[in-house]
Amino acid sequence: MSGGGSNLIWLHGKNSLLLFWFLGRPAVSVLAGVRRSRLVLTAFAVGLIVAVLVSWNIAPARAAALPSPDHVVVVVFENHSYSQIIGSSSAPYINNTLKSGGANLTASYGLTHPSQPNYLALFSGGTQGITNDNCYTPGFSSAANLGSELIAAGRTWGSYNEGLPAEGSTVCTNSSTKYARKHNPWFAFSNVPLNTAHTFAQFPSNYSTLPKVSFVIPNLCNDMHDCSVSTGDTWLKSNLSAYATWAQTHNSLLIVTFDEDNGSSGNHITTVLYGAHVTPGSSSSTTYNHYNVLRTLEDLSGLTTHAGNAGSASDITGIWS
Repeated sequence: MSGGGSNLIWLHGKNSLLLFWFLGRPAVSVLAGVRRSRLVLTAFAVGLIVAVLVSWNIAPARAAALPSPDHVVVVVFENHSYSQIIGSSSAPYINNTLKSGGANLTASYGLTHPSQPNYLALFSGGTQGITNDNCYTPGFSSAANLGSELIAAGRTWGSYNEGLPAEGSTVCTNSSTKYARKHNPWFAFSNVPLNTAHTFAQFPSNYSTLPKVSFVIPNLCNDMHDCSVSTGDTWLKSNLSAYATWAQTHNSLLIVTFDEDNGSSGNHITTVLYGAHVTPGSSSSTTYNHYNVLRTLEDLSGLTTHAGNAGSASDITGIWS
């Protein structure tokens, strides 16, 4: 712009660039007066910005934000590649309800093999030195993890473990209930209270009483480890579809993911998100892994801490409404 007696001042903010055009009064004289003190300059700039924002009825620019759900439930299934689930007629609930009505991460990956280190990575941002599925000493680690972070921040955490003989039990396996602790990583941590590890029978029917974040772990049949994709999909629909429907209108989320693939697809796995603030039918082709899921869970919960490798991971984006 140009013109007699017209002057421009550009004010650079953290998220925006605002142009102020003073007519008839040289900008330099305005600034000269403002320079009398840093206090005056600050007040002058803030006053101008507020006045302009109010008059233009615009809010300050913000980075793309995640929603702040009241509840997030994460369900983890077992040992199937992306192509064995997405598009499969054996998984109609996952495909026709959760994927179609939610978001599909088309480039989601496990981190390693076998199962146990993947679960530890998803929960704590690292494998904690575990490289196999062997039974470990419960509470052997005090490393930060999703559960300890939530508790430290005054939020609630819980797990619902199908086949667990009793709340807080640290048994490694139970063949009669098809339970295996290798899929339940919270037992590895001394900073996660045992009374937050519930049986699946304790999953509430009043969903508003759920913790801020909870994990649901099916038993070795219903998680598709020992039984079919159809078995797991049917179990998911029977046990979590009511919550998923409720979540849509109650500021809550359901996340369904897998620990690892079957060894045939470079650890390419299924991860779908469903519920409030998820754009129906959306997808993201960005490459994500368990650390991105953990980071997203932390940030969805408003945490300022990040466990292990979640600290350098990015949030899941491009699917939120």
